Amino acid sequence: MAKKGVIMLNLGSPDSTKVEDVRTYLDQFLSDDRVLDLNPVVRKLLLKLVILPKRPAESAEAYEKVWTEQGSPLIVTSVEQQKLVQQNTDIPVYLAMRYGKPSTEEIVAEMKKDGIDDLLIIPLYPQYAMSSYETAVVELMDQLRAQGMGEIDTVLVQPFYKDPQYIDALWESIRPKYEGSDAHLMMSFHGIPQRHVQKTDPSHDHCLKTKNCCTTPHPAHATCYSHQCYATAYALMTKGGLSHDDVTISFQSRLLKDPWLKPYTDFEIERLAQEGVKKLKVICPAFITDCLETLEEIAMEGKEEFLKHGGEEFELIPCLNTHPAWIKWLNDKIERWEP
Repeated sequence: MAKKGVIMLNLGSPDSTKVEDVRTYLDQFLSDDRVLDLNPVVRKLLLKLVILPKRPAESAEAYEKVWTEQGSPLIVTSVEQQKLVQQNTDIPVYLAMRYGKPSTEEIVAEMKKDGIDDLLIIPLYPQYAMSSYETAVVELMDQLRAQGMGEIDTVLVQPFYKDPQYIDALWESIRPKYEGSDAHLMMSFHGIPQRHVQKTDPSHDHCLKTKNCCTTPHPAHATCYSHQCYATAYALMTKGGLSHDDVTISFQSRLLKDPWLKPYTDFEIERLAQEGVKKLKVICPAFITDCLETLEEIAMEGKEEFLKHGGEEFELIPCLNTHPAWIKWLNDKIERWEP
């Protein structure tokens, strides 16, 4: 009889806030050609001469602002998710990070030792992007092959950006913080370069080239991050009975000077404040787990910008994290997979 296992995949975090640990993490992260998709020689020079000499110290300072006694918020919460899911199933549940620890390589070695030969793969990314969902899955499959597990049975959970149960869980996590607040709601998704959207368009002639490309039905939407972000936003608006006037959709976390998906979150925060919005609540639906990008970039930097430009009240509504509806979503996936 096959021995089943479940693996949850997430991005990862530095081992500590020490500059050297942050540098190691950023080097691994930005050396990934699905993240920094440049000519290998150019990428290496850019990393060694421009990014890694300065950015690790800046990022280490940012990580220090959100680090907990237990460690990285993303890792701590992800481990708690794993434990809660494990409490509701007899199938072994593993957790692996694309970068940092626990690494995909070491978790695959653990699964091999445990004799796993039938695997449910759950990337913890609602939307598809080559720099998140795709690279995490590719790394897992590479490690399975490298460690002699390439022939095991696998089932891959597809991006769940508009899955009704996921939208229900997301709204249930938001509703108590938002309903009755008379605040404007910003949905800030993680940004990606526009070229990534075009690269994942199999037709190479729809995404960011056709008018209303994100809302005009097309096969490219199966791997289009931009479309899937808007689909999440619109599904959530429908669920919560929100109008377009209630919501601003934006994209955060730019790197380098290439054009990224717009509108940019920092620009929109400033604009809303200057146009008279006094209360702003922000959600980050591209993230399942709160991390540097939500806790520091939005809750701290975003709040500072909003108040500086005339806003009065600003709040980051937490990600799903360990919300019971989200844990139930994960366990339901396992139950439906198990024969």
